[in-house]
Amino acid sequence: MADALVLADTHVLPPPRMDGALERLLSTRHSLREFSPRALTIGQAGQLLWAGTAPSAGARYPLSLLLIVGDVEGFSPGVYRYEPGPHRLVQLHVGDVRSALAAAALDQEWLARAPAIIAVAATERRTTQKYGPRGARYVHMEAGHVAQNVLLQATALGLGGAPVGAFDDDAVAKLLRLNRDEQPLYLLPVGRP
Repeated sequence: MADALVLADTHVLPPPRMDGALERLLSTRHSLREFSPRALTIGQAGQLLWAGTAPSAGARYPLSLLLIVGDVEGFSPGVYRYEPGPHRLVQLHVGDVRSALAAAALDQEWLARAPAIIAVAATERRTTQKYGPRGARYVHMEAGHVAQNVLLQATALGLGGAPVGAFDDDAVAKLLRLNRDEQPLYLLPVGRP
């Protein structure tokens, strides 16, 4: 295959345009792991969760978003489940779990300093019931869409974050009070630079 690439014609493409809103966001988004000690506003938290909308294979919607609150104006620390239809949060757990979550994320201590962490969890069965084993691929693709949307929205709001996939699944599921058939896929710590 490599030989075929060497013999193939090559074509230089015109430079990408950088004058649109999306191009500016894509060029300025970067991973942020050091956060200022300022709280997020309720409006910022709501906008970040709303941005987690993504297409879903067969309209199965296997993903759920949870907000782990450390310092968000108007909220006590805890774990909240996002309900996108009514655009609201339901508290699942009272108390700050960020340090325990950082430990479960293979001791990535910087997570404990994020004012909020959005967790993406999945109930794969919703999709695999329709598509069989291939459905697992679709669920992971959807999680990637959600993470990118949330991180781009963070950039648009003057915030930042970084995707985290290195964690102990069982420990995170327990901390977040996930249902038995849910598994954590992503942690998205967000905050102010």
